[in-house]
Amino acid sequence: MSTTQSPLAPAFGAPRDAATVLLLRDGSNGLEVFLMKRSGLSDTFGESYVFPGGKLDAHDSSPAALAALDEPAAALHQRLGEPGNNEALAAGLFVAAMRELFEEAGVLLAYGSGRPASVESADWQAWLAQPSTRLAATALVPWSRWITPQMAALSKKRFDTRFFLALAPADQVARHDNFETTASVWLTPVEALQRYHRADIEMAPPQIMSLAHLARFSSAAEVLNSARTRLPARILPENYEEDGTVILSYPGDPLHSVSERALPGPTRLLVRNKRFVPEGPLESLWR
Repeated sequence: MSTTQSPLAPAFGAPRDAATVLLLRDGSNGLEVFLMKRSGLSDTFGESYVFPGGKLDAHDSSPAALAALDEPAAALHQRLGEPGNNEALAAGLFVAAMRELFEEAGVLLAYGSGRPASVESADWQAWLAQPSTRLAATALVPWSRWITPQMAALSKKRFDTRFFLALAPADQVARHDNFETTASVWLTPVEALQRYHRADIEMAPPQIMSLAHLARFSSAAEVLNSARTRLPARILPENYEEDGTVILSYPGDPLHSVSERALPGPTRLLVRNKRFVPEGPLESLWR
């Protein structure tokens, strides 16, 4: 048996900071998560189902944005668990998560008088500057941190993405914007994985593994409470080729340089027919 670094396409440059939100609710069949289909015109994960999110913007760490947060930057820095980064960056990632959730899914985690008239960035910035604006950073719970490997499976771009959890507000309706995203759906984590397995939808490994993790919880409260008891796992996949099969390994896998497990369930995915699958049956992702 031979194991070598995989000849996957190299990703270029340092990873860009980004944030994404796993929007949760309790449905008739248990915990559900909101997924959106990226436009086929997107240069990153086109046609794939993803969680609302995107890149950190310079304005996300502006004085106006940080002043609008309902939690001090020092506290947010501590909750994010990244001592190597500064408080402004940590707080800006919370802002980015809320901004992207609003821009892409129309869900605003905030309180106080008024709200942006549209998802235009100018409106968002003007709204942030209002003294009454309060962004509900307390509604976000850090969940995990995914960093694109040097040898990437889907994109030549690299991202350092913080995954946050949030409970869907009862008085708001999440929906796609028909621009960056063309469809959206609420699914249980298991149903989403089953649809991917049937090739009804496409997904990238961070979404697959995040859904596998969520599938171990029965309610939104359960997963949120669990996330509050620990710091986010840092996941930098390492890709290899073994006997002609590409392996995406995660912390705790025998092939990975980090021996401590970061996620429950399988520690690797295999690339077969340009799709990401577990070594065992589909159910091994959540059992």
